[in-house]
Amino acid sequence: MKPPLATIIKRQVLVLCILCIPLLAVGSQETETHKANSSVATFAGGCFWCMEPPFDKLDGIEATISGYMGGHTDNPTYEEVSSGTTGHAEVIQVRYDPNQISYQELLDVFWRNIDPTDGGGQFVDRGSQYRTAIFYHNSSQKRLAEASRKALAASGRFSAPIVTEINAAGRFYPAEDYHQDYYQKSPIRYKLYRYNSGRDQFLKTVWDSDD
Repeated sequence: MKPPLATIIKRQVLVLCILCIPLLAVGSQETETHKANSSVATFAGGCFWCMEPPFDKLDGIEATISGYMGGHTDNPTYEEVSSGTTGHAEVIQVRYDPNQISYQELLDVFWRNIDPTDGGGQFVDRGSQYRTAIFYHNSSQKRLAEASRKALAASGRFSAPIVTEINAAGRFYPAEDYHQDYYQKSPIRYKLYRYNSGRDQFLKTVWDSDD
């Protein structure tokens, strides 16, 4: 006597599940390996909308997340940070694969996208919430950040002192969803803002002779 059809189906499903277990385990291991190979860097360069694109186009970048760091208020909102009362700076947190791109390369990109001599903000955006800073996550990042700032100061690229802060990373608060990848979600508004900010005009004056 043949077993009922429902019993046969259950047996087939059980066999398939057993066969899938090794594949799931491999997938899980790959995910954990991927996470283990990821590193984090955090930079404040004024408006975080403008700091995502230079990093997103690099090989080895897994994600750029706009947010806030360096303040004294828990779970700050954009409106609170913008008021300048929370002590936070607008930052981007860069998740990257150090096997594909080095922290030193990220520092080079950071310096080439800011005005490190401006202690009152960045371009059209004024206030401490738009200050420039490197928030290091370990001693190696601190050493490299300090060395890169010293080298930039000694290069004679800028006549004014370099005032970009180098601080230990604190708690990172992701910004609201509508800020994430703003340059992709609202490209026209982003381009209009960026042009009117004066950022590109400044960077062109300072760096174009190297291109």
